[in-house]
Amino acid sequence: MSDVRIKRFDDADRSVELVKGLLEVIEIGGMALGRAEYEPGWRWSRDVAGDESGQTLCQASHVGIVLAGENKVTMADGTVHMMRPGDVFEVGPGHDSEVVGDVPYVSIHLKGIEEYIEGT
Repeated sequence: MSDVRIKRFDDADRSVELVKGLLEVIEIGGMALGRAEYEPGWRWSRDVAGDESGQTLCQASHVGIVLAGENKVTMADGTVHMMRPGDVFEVGPGHDSEVVGDVPYVSIHLKGIEEYIEGT
């Protein structure tokens, strides 16, 4: 193995297309990193959960960084959090997520992308 490895999300190891969204995964350094991009109007409970999963809330945990757009996270207890570019976030299981505004939401997932993909 060389001392330097460089990868790009443009050439991801895996990609998962969602309704109004795309998840890209790179495996590097013994970990999986994800890039999520969702179009305006995207909402997890409507566009990912669907009828097949039986879930109304995302059960994955996420740690990441917001690159673009705004996202509203609503926890099971009704608590609402807004995430904006530059925010570093940790979101536990039991939440809904939706893009706010007319700009696509883009985030990098440092932890939890595997768990998230399994639930999609």
